[in-house]
Amino acid sequence: MKLSIVVPVFNEEKYISSCLDSLQNQKVKPDEIIIVDNNCTDKTIQIAKKHKTTIIKEKKQGMIYARNAGFNFAHGDILARCDADTILPKNWIKKIKENFKDNKTDALACMVMFYDHWLLKKSDFFTKLYFKLMKLLFKHETLAGPGMALTKKVWEKVKNEVCLDDKKVHEDIDLSIHIAKYGQIKFDPNLITYASARRIKNNPLSFFIEYPIRLIRTINTHR
Repeated sequence: MKLSIVVPVFNEEKYISSCLDSLQNQKVKPDEIIIVDNNCTDKTIQIAKKHKTTIIKEKKQGMIYARNAGFNFAHGDILARCDADTILPKNWIKKIKENFKDNKTDALACMVMFYDHWLLKKSDFFTKLYFKLMKLLFKHETLAGPGMALTKKVWEKVKNEVCLDDKKVHEDIDLSIHIAKYGQIKFDPNLITYASARRIKNNPLSFFIEYPIRLIRTINTHR
């Protein structure tokens, strides 16, 4: 069971080294780490080249385009994705592979914890609440952008159906909606992805207004 990691990047020179270090220190090594250069103008790619990675270019700007390019390029049976500002525990890949051994799981949602926020790093209450609310709303588990995994088989089924306008949808929820039509999404609360809370800290008002608005647009897009 081969596993590919996709990391979309746009000017992530401050975070990318820690992310790649955590991936290369895994107990079970990834078969490939794909960096998707989404038009970086800083030192992100220079830093990535110092690690054992494959770098591809996606000229169309946006997370969805970069994510899709990485998934389409990847050779693994399992396609994992993480954000450039994440730090992954050493057992992250090992636990992902264990979750897919049942041959019933088509996609896997990870618990997200924030490592640089004074309140959120102390408790997983808000993250668990988020996943519970999303399941109530959509009637199935939903993936979270900072860390996820899915089979190559289910990606082949949905890759031409997923929405491309990230102003209209949350890319992770949109992907979940399409996958749920074909298979099972599993949530493992013990599979933790540590992410930066920089977006919340830098502009909390914008985050808490923009996120719900785009959630409503995501729902409306799929009616």
